Amino acid sequence: MFKFLHHLRSPPSVRASRTYYLCFSQINPFSSSLKPTQNSPNQHSFTVTYLVNSCGFSPEKALSKSKYVKFETPDKPDSVLAFFKSHGFTQIQISTIITQRPQTLLFDPAKTLLPRLEFLKSKGFSNTDVARVVSASPNIFQRSLEKTIIPSFNFISNLLESEEKTLASIKRYGGLLWFDHQTHVAPSIEILREAGVPNANIMILLTNHPRAFKTGMDKFALIVKEVEKMGFDPSRMNFVSAIRALRQMTKSTWGKKVEIYKKWGWTDDEIRVAFKLQPECMMASEEKIVGVMDFLVNKMGLESSLVARRPKLTTLSLEKRIVPRCAVYQILLLKGLINSNGISLTTLLQSSEKRFLENVVNRHKEEAPEILELYKEKLDLVRTCV
Repeated sequence: MFKFLHHLRSPPSVRASRTYYLCFSQINPFSSSLKPTQNSPNQHSFTVTYLVNSCGFSPEKALSKSKYVKFETPDKPDSVLAFFKSHGFTQIQISTIITQRPQTLLFDPAKTLLPRLEFLKSKGFSNTDVARVVSASPNIFQRSLEKTIIPSFNFISNLLESEEKTLASIKRYGGLLWFDHQTHVAPSIEILREAGVPNANIMILLTNHPRAFKTGMDKFALIVKEVEKMGFDPSRMNFVSAIRALRQMTKSTWGKKVEIYKKWGWTDDEIRVAFKLQPECMMASEEKIVGVMDFLVNKMGLESSLVARRPKLTTLSLEKRIVPRCAVYQILLLKGLINSNGISLTTLLQSSEKRFLENVVNRHKEEAPEILELYKEKLDLVRTCV
């Protein structure tokens, strides 16, 4: 366990891997359905040059995207870029929109772009929210406001019966505003109800994890059946959590994660039980699973089987929770203020931030005043790297 002591202040291993644990891949929200246009050599050249000079694209990226949009003068694209900038969109958000839907450069800001932004603001979205939703779901500009976007908003609002929850759901996945709810959301909800899932749990899933409903009815039904076969209780929240887990990964990805846990000594039964206790343990990335297991087992000396019985540990942030709290734990151990037979490290890691501060940090601030500073230092280190 004391292998971690020399890492307390600024552990080399953590410093070296800080970026590794804190960098997240940007997920493209939609696969491209763009159709190439026929460009003349001059149009093609002008479009590529514009995308490089005005949109910040690399020559290779500009060449690729120029297959889907053409223009001979900068008037229209200039007006679109100016529109987004004037409405508070960041350069990254604008670039994301143009990357996903290059045709946006040819839209009329007043007739096409503005009405959609105004609708979202009228429903309670802030300017920042609007920019985030739109940049993550630029398909919204290619859908009818009256026939698709407004009915979709009303559909979700009627289901959730709460403006706050409706906004939260759409912020998490703007695709709710444009994809066919009669093909996805409505049938999936009915499947869950027939399986015995309480409506409250279904609405929690829709509010917090709306992407789960972006699944064809047949596939969704198969996933629900698989979760039932695993023995999950439909009345419990981990039933829908298991659906999320199975829905978001392929069998290949599932198998890779199983193999990682097995390399740490978990048996098939332990993996099965861990998944039933905490389905999110299979949602963590392969890199995160390895990182958390390595830290807890090799640096903190926990038994791998203990982690299997406390699978929530694999879902916690290594940098934001595990490392800072373990640093405090080791200081208290050194000073004899706690012992390994007292408060358990697993309990300390899983407790809420409020409880951790009250029961651990503040309780011992007189005997070990440095622990609060140390804890803040570790958290600040994370914030400066994000």
